[in-house]
Amino acid sequence: MRIPFTQVDAFAEAAFAGNPAAVMPLAAWLDDDTLQRIAEENNLSETAFIVPASGAADFELRWFTPAAEVALCGHATLASGHVVLLSDPAQERVRFATRQAGVLEVAREGAGYAMALPAWGPVARDMPEIVAALGVDAIETLWHDKGYALVIVADEAAVRAARPDGRALKALGPIVHIVSARGETAEVVSRVFTDYFDIPEDPVTGSAHAVMAPYWARVLGRDAFTAFQASARGGKVGCAVEGDRVILRGACVTVIEGTFLLS
Repeated sequence: MRIPFTQVDAFAEAAFAGNPAAVMPLAAWLDDDTLQRIAEENNLSETAFIVPASGAADFELRWFTPAAEVALCGHATLASGHVVLLSDPAQERVRFATRQAGVLEVAREGAGYAMALPAWGPVARDMPEIVAALGVDAIETLWHDKGYALVIVADEAAVRAARPDGRALKALGPIVHIVSARGETAEVVSRVFTDYFDIPEDPVTGSAHAVMAPYWARVLGRDAFTAFQASARGGKVGCAVEGDRVILRGACVTVIEGTFLLS
């Protein structure tokens, strides 16, 4: 079986930045174990699988890290939109039906894309074990029930200085750990740690911004702002809150095109 394979650097204006994702179109769903093993073989932050759909969406979309399927992945959704829209220059937008995050949309916008994700606003919660495992001094901690912990620290320097205990974070279960602050590189800066999913530090995390954006829009007092994820690769994300949607803006670069051979 020959499966088309495209590797895309998402939230990147040039290769070797942003977050890499594999996008693999299928005619029909393979069994879950095979999808997981393909993602493990690809060994990227995320492998996105898309299957043609009917009705409200153009495609069904699922995402797998090397260790598990996830409820939402922003950068691999952006990468999937990039691949689909590049294949048809006349198409302006594409809609994806997902299993846990509803219908998501990627639309052309200038040289990049605008992507609509659900606004997963977090609520205040004490999380001393998470703060200790992250090795930071928290000034506020928040939680979203999809498994997102948002830890606010004093400034960008504190975000960049975080040195988490990956083993301790992994033991806490399937949680996306976000450290964030007002920034200098951009209005908001963050880092994201996902050791449970075999990704110690995720380069640029769209779903984390779906959680952060409602919080920072309230704190900053406006619905749109710039964000930067300060991983080693780094990535710029334009953020806006529009009702129950978060709109994330960014560019993509195709870096590999080929065929995955499944025997």
